[in-house]
Parts: sequence; structure tokens; C-alpha cells
Amino acid sequence: MKPLSSFFPPLSLFLSLFFLTFHGSTGQNLIENTCKTCSKDDPNIKYDFCTSSLQAAPASECASLRGLGMISIRLIRYNLTDTRCHVKKLLKEKNLDPYVKRCLKDCLELYSDAIPTIKLAMKSYNAKKYYDANIQISSVMDAPTTCEDGFKEKEGVVSPLTKRNDITFQLSAVALSVMNLVKNNG
Repeated sequence: MKPLSSFFPPLSLFLSLFFLTFHGSTGQNLIENTCKTCSKDDPNIKYDFCTSSLQAAPASECASLRGLGMISIRLIRYNLTDTRCHVKKLLKEKNLDPYVKRCLKDCLELYSDAIPTIKLAMKSYNAKKYYDANIQISSVMDAPTTCEDGFKEKEGVVSPLTKRNDITFQLSAVALSVMNLVKNNG
């Protein structure tokens, strides 16, 4: 009869392989299931956008549902900061239409105001103050809509921020939806 200790190396190898095989897919499944639920519950959320956004974020594969909530809020913050920088670059362009320049300045202000608000939402979320975080993220969600609407007020003007505004809006919708799932499951 073999001693019991001879079974441990093969057992530990089996458990290691089992963990490696299924651990990676667990995070993937959580993201896919979360995005399926979010896109089903909210017409503003596209499944492919949700999954690709969350999967691209560092540590998302290992995150819990609550962790995905924080990741989604961080994605908004990064997007706000990047868009603000992009608007500043656009404002430096020569021969900019005066109306477009005015709209871009309004957008710069909206995005600048949204950055401290999203930071506050992160703190609220961490403190499990979901009601406060919801209000703060909803406020941030208004920024890209208001920005885009400014360009539409004059016929023939095309917003150079449409895609970025849409991404900010969708990231905000994802964060609100994930936070709602966290609140209801926690």
C-alpha cells in the first residue's frame, strides 16, 4: 500500500490545473453575464460595448461583481480625463469656427466639472453609499448629452465629440446598471 503522502503531488497538480483552467473563465463569465443582464435591462447599454470595455480593464478577469462596479466607474473617470484633454487640443486648432469653439468651451467646462463628481462617486461607491453614487454618476451622464446638444443647436454643425460623448454616456449607463446589480445582490 502506498503512503498517503504519495497522493499529494498528483492531487496538488490536478488542483492547480483545475484552478488555472476555470479561474480565467470565471471572470469572463461574470463579465458576460453581467453585461447580458445590463443590456437586457437598459436599452442604452450595448452588450458588445459593455463586455469589451470591462474586459479591457486591468484586473477585471479576477473581479467580483462589486469590483466590476468600481472598474466601470474608473473607466468613466479615465474617459472624462481623456476627453477633456482632447477638447483642449481641439481648442488650440487655428481657423476654428467661432460657434464650434464656443461649443467646445462649454464641453470643456462640462467635462472639467464631471471629473471631481466622478471622483466623489468613487468614494460614495466604496462607502457603499449607492444612492449618492447613483446621483453623482447620473450627473456625470448628463455632461456628454449636454455637450452634444450644444452642437445640434445650429444647423449644419457637426460635433467633433460625438463618439467620445457616446462612450462617456454608455460607460455611465454600464456603471449605473452594475451598481444596481451590486445593490440588489449585496
